[in-house]
Amino acid sequence: MKKQIIDRNIINQETRTLKWFLVLFFIIAITVDILFNFISQYIPQLKGDTPGKLIYWVYIFMFALIPLAHYLIKKQKPHYIKFIYFISYTSLYFLNEVVTYIDNPKLYSGGNVIEMFWILLSPIFVSKLFVITVSVGLTLKYIIVGIIIKSPVALLGIVMVALLSVISFILLFRFQAYVSAVKTSYDQQLTGLVKGVIATLELKDPYTRGHSERVASYAYELAKVTGKLNEKELNSFNFACLLHDIGKIHIPDQILMKPTRLTAEEYEIIKSHTTIGADAVSRVVGLNSGIEVIRSHHERWDGKGYPDQLKGEEIPFLARVASIADAFDAMTSNRSYRNALSIEEAYKRILESKGTQFDPELVSYFQKAFPKWKEIHDEYK
Repeated sequence: MKKQIIDRNIINQETRTLKWFLVLFFIIAITVDILFNFISQYIPQLKGDTPGKLIYWVYIFMFALIPLAHYLIKKQKPHYIKFIYFISYTSLYFLNEVVTYIDNPKLYSGGNVIEMFWILLSPIFVSKLFVITVSVGLTLKYIIVGIIIKSPVALLGIVMVALLSVISFILLFRFQAYVSAVKTSYDQQLTGLVKGVIATLELKDPYTRGHSERVASYAYELAKVTGKLNEKELNSFNFACLLHDIGKIHIPDQILMKPTRLTAEEYEIIKSHTTIGADAVSRVVGLNSGIEVIRSHHERWDGKGYPDQLKGEEIPFLARVASIADAFDAMTSNRSYRNALSIEEAYKRILESKGTQFDPELVSYFQKAFPKWKEIHDEYK
C-alpha cells in the first residue's frame, strides 16, 4: 500500500533540492576549476597549480548527465541522481588526479573545494546512505590516489574528509530530528482527525461504536503475523482500517439503523458506502493510502463481493486482511437486527469461509493471530 500523494510531495521536494544542488555544483565547479585553470595560464605564479589534465573532460561528462537527470525526474526517481553525479564526479576526478600527478607527485596538493561542497551539502537530502556514500567514497579516493601516485599528501585529504564528515553527520542528525518532530506532530494531528471522523460516524449509528477501532486492532495483528509489512506500513494500514466504513456517513439513518431486513434497493444503498468512502478519502492528503482497503474490504475470494466483484488475488492484499477483521467484529458485536455471536462461533465461521469468502492463506494466519484477537475482544468488551 503506497502513500501516493505523500510520496509525490516527497519526490517534489527531492527534485527541488536536487536542482538547487546541481546549480550550485556547476557554478562552484566552473568558478573554482575551469575558470581558475583558464586564469592560471596568464599568471606565472599560478601555472603550476592546475586542476588537472582531464578537468575539461570531467565537466563535459557531468554536463552530459543532465539529460539522464531530466529523464529520472520525469520517471519520479530523482533520488538516484545525486548518487550518479557523486560517483561519476569522484571516479572521473580520481582518474584526473592519477593522470595529472602520476609523474609529478610532488605537485599534488590534495583536496579541492568541490569535494568540500559534496561533504557539507550532502545532509540537505536527509539521507544517511548518501552522506555515508560521500564520506566513504572520498576517503577511498584519497587512499587509492595516495597509493598509486605515492604521495603522503593524500593523508591530508583523508583527514579533511574525516573532519568535514563529522560536521556533515551532525547536520544530518539535526535535520533528521527536525523531520521526525514534524512527522510526529503530523501523525498526532492525523490521528485526531481520524478519531473525530469516527466519532461522527458513531453518532449516526451507535451500534458501530468501537467497531472501527476493533477492526483496526484485529487487522493490524493479522497483517503483523503475515510478516509482509514493516512498521511504517502497518501504521498506515491502521489508519485505513479506522476509516474503512467512513462512507456510511452518507447513508440515510433510516437505512443504516433499520431493525428489520433490508430491501434489495436499501442493500444497494448500503453497499455504496465502499465507493463513497474511497472517493472521499482520495481527496485527503495523508489518508488516501487507505483507498484500496476502504473500497474493497467487502470483496470476496470467490468473486461474489462488492463493489467490483474482484476475485482471488485481484483483491488488494490489505483489503483481504481487513475483510476478515471486519467480518469477525461484525459477528461478535450486537446489531439492531441480531445479538452478537460468541468469539468461538465467529472463529468457526471464519474457518468455514476459507476459500469462499476469505483468502485461504490469510485464514491460516488468522488462526495464528486468534489468541491476540481474543485479548483485543476481551479488552474492548
